[in-house]
Amino acid sequence: MIADRLAAYAQSLRYEDLLAEVVHEVKRRVLDSLACAFGAWTAEPCMIARRIAQSVAVPNGATLWGTAHTTLPDLAAFANGALVRYLDFNDTYLSKEPAHPSDNISAVLAVGESVRASGQRVIEAIVLAYETQCRLCDAAALRPRGWDHVTYGPFSSALGTAKVLGLSKAQTVQAINLAGVANVALRQTRVGDLSMWKACAFANAARNGVFAAMLARLGMTGPSPIFEGQKGFMELVSGPLDLSVFGGKKVPYKILETYIKHYPVEYHAQSAVEAAQVVREELLNKEGRSALSGIAEIEIGSYDVAIEIIGRDPEKWRPATRETADHSLPYCVAVALLDGAVTVQSFDAKRLTDPQLRALMQKVRVIAQEEFIGWYPKAMPTRVTVRTASGNEYVKQVDYPLGHPRNPLSDREIEEKFRSLSAGLFDRARAGKVIDRVWKLETLKDIGALMPLLKVARRG
Repeated sequence: MIADRLAAYAQSLRYEDLLAEVVHEVKRRVLDSLACAFGAWTAEPCMIARRIAQSVAVPNGATLWGTAHTTLPDLAAFANGALVRYLDFNDTYLSKEPAHPSDNISAVLAVGESVRASGQRVIEAIVLAYETQCRLCDAAALRPRGWDHVTYGPFSSALGTAKVLGLSKAQTVQAINLAGVANVALRQTRVGDLSMWKACAFANAARNGVFAAMLARLGMTGPSPIFEGQKGFMELVSGPLDLSVFGGKKVPYKILETYIKHYPVEYHAQSAVEAAQVVREELLNKEGRSALSGIAEIEIGSYDVAIEIIGRDPEKWRPATRETADHSLPYCVAVALLDGAVTVQSFDAKRLTDPQLRALMQKVRVIAQEEFIGWYPKAMPTRVTVRTASGNEYVKQVDYPLGHPRNPLSDREIEEKFRSLSAGLFDRARAGKVIDRVWKLETLKDIGALMPLLKVARRG
């Protein structure tokens, strides 16, 4: 049974067996996730999630990042997870089903703090959560069946939580059963105009995964077999799942195949933004700044998955929310061409309604490139072509955007991402202490030692 295989794998995973590069990548993902979280500190859905969690106080519980308030681990996983996800700036994994595996980190840290887990135990749990979610994404696509990718999240978060809690194999199986039976999410989250829930969907999945593991710890059982049953997960949700890799030979850890984002946009837009910036520079160098107003047509050539997710719906040409805009190829490319950069501020309410930007988006045409068939998910090829009223054409194609495993961000670039996104909440000295503590994560006897450093100067 798949649940037994996953539980056995969870039991076998040990910090001592992890490659040094895997441990280092975990620390890079933790720092990157904290960067995203504090960049989203004042976002409305994040403040709502935080207020809900603050309504419950639990001494020696889990800290709401940025505060001194401790609450139930599942509520902390929800509130902190919403922070990580809101900007659409946290890491990504692309396969049959896409995912943001760092969404699991808030769950592992919340539960780890509540049981005073060591940094090494937390690292084990994060690696396990990444393995679980990414392997599930390799096994079957949920999107064509109408389910959201976060449906795999309760499994990965439950397993990460089980590892931190030190559950037995039998308890871990029950955590998997409980996580799978009641937490199937609709793909409507990412269709048409996107709502605040986009930032909270996986945070809720992680919360449910934590809750399932906590129930299993106390002896609760769940329906079995959860995957193979007559009305189980494979029959009703995913279709067949081949997860035999968990019972076979050692294979490269999936965290090494995940991507850290350079721009705060849906990952399929990373190549397009990078290409658009190069095109803009060439255009301005040859024709001057006035050439921006003379753009006649913008053609974005991409691959089928990218077009399905961020380049097909009519709302992508008239986004009304931040959530829709950062999932819009026309918007992201138009901003990159006009501003020369895509930042968190590129999605402010005022920018969304800018007449010049709106007009430029209407000149965007998204087309499928036949020669890109079969490239994804190993590469993310996107070609941006700008044609001007004067008859000139500027073209740039990017296959591996900055942050891709074949074109990775450096440690220093991730540190600067943290400093930039947390500016105004932490001074440079405090930011430096957080960075240093994360790089030494494996030396912590109690992961809770990280939390006081995350308290911000002002509350939200």
